[in-house]
Amino acid sequence: MGAFLSLLVRCWTVDHPPELPKSREAIKIGILGTGWIASRALITPAKSHPDVIIAAVASRDKTRAEAYARKFNIPIAYGSYQDMLDDPAIDAIYNPLPNSEHYEWSMRAIKAGKHVLLEKPCVSNSIEAENLFSYHASLPTPRPVLLEAIHPRFHPAWSKFLSLVSGPHVEKVEVFFNTPSGFFPEGNIRWRYDLAGGALMDIGSYTVSCLRDVFGAEPVRVESAVARASKLGDVDEGFKAGFRFPNGGVGFIDADMKKTSVWGLPGVSIPRVVVQQSEMEVEVEGAAEGEIQTRTRTVTIWHFPGPMYHHNIGVVDVNVRKRASDGQVLRRWTEKETKKAYVWDGRGTESGKEGEPYWSTYRHMLEQFVNRIKGRDGSGVWVDGEYSINQMKAIDAAFEKAGVAIRPTSSFKI
Repeated sequence: MGAFLSLLVRCWTVDHPPELPKSREAIKIGILGTGWIASRALITPAKSHPDVIIAAVASRDKTRAEAYARKFNIPIAYGSYQDMLDDPAIDAIYNPLPNSEHYEWSMRAIKAGKHVLLEKPCVSNSIEAENLFSYHASLPTPRPVLLEAIHPRFHPAWSKFLSLVSGPHVEKVEVFFNTPSGFFPEGNIRWRYDLAGGALMDIGSYTVSCLRDVFGAEPVRVESAVARASKLGDVDEGFKAGFRFPNGGVGFIDADMKKTSVWGLPGVSIPRVVVQQSEMEVEVEGAAEGEIQTRTRTVTIWHFPGPMYHHNIGVVDVNVRKRASDGQVLRRWTEKETKKAYVWDGRGTESGKEGEPYWSTYRHMLEQFVNRIKGRDGSGVWVDGEYSINQMKAIDAAFEKAGVAIRPTSSFKI
């Protein structure tokens, strides 16, 4: 009963966090656009951060910006994006615009000296990614902070999961992330090619990131890729692909923005990552002379995009005790364990490992964004320019393998 009550309290507090007093040196963040994701990814997490103030929102339609500002108690509403970038009182911007506008408005923001928290995927393709991060790297220091918002990477659960995996010994990884049919209705920006939409560019980008993190390396090639065309637009509604990695292992992704079940009804599938490792020798205390022990491990994390609500990390180890001289099996047994991580292991003792059980993936990400701006110690988790560029290269390669057009490059020039 206590565990269930704790679950309910945590889930409630994730979306209704305590509002802390703001410091005098709080970073003033402006939001580009009036999309719904900002309330979840920034406005709510900022409530519990003493060093963040949501100071402004900008839209090409000032009436819409004003309505959004009233709804979320944001002090200033701008009728153009550029007006907000020109305001010297704004320290940073959050860019959750359609994917096709990530490049231009992040470039403009950086040029204006603003720190940028940039929604994933960072841009429309690898050409834009290389241009954006090269421009950012060319700026004199101290340059603005630029971070792609791959938020699941920042939660302690993901780090705990990766700590249980040995990248060089990974043989196979499967990543599943689906949303039920109807979740994104007709007319949603995700169904438009000109806005760089589609399943792979949306939830699929998380699955690609997962593979890269688990293997701790970049894919050497795409071995298979199938895009299922959408009837709601000119993009993929589902995408499956297989990537080969340097150690010979293979990673598979299944991203579906219109999942159905029996009779065409909306389907529900818990997002998960399943890792299968090859047999490896392990050291054990008290092993008899002339004997060796090996382990074949499978690790699964359930609900990796939203671990703050609930998650499970299941570890299954198949152990074998052998005679070293001829490999004869002396004993075989299986061990199972379940782990969770709602806070960092070093919380309270290590700088940069702050957090509460109700902190969302976005709140953890915001913490590291602010830490980087303030020059503080961080948790060690970050998404740098090289990571973001390689992410788009992997996505572009999957599109090419599937025979699908890479998303168009912006004509914007800085």
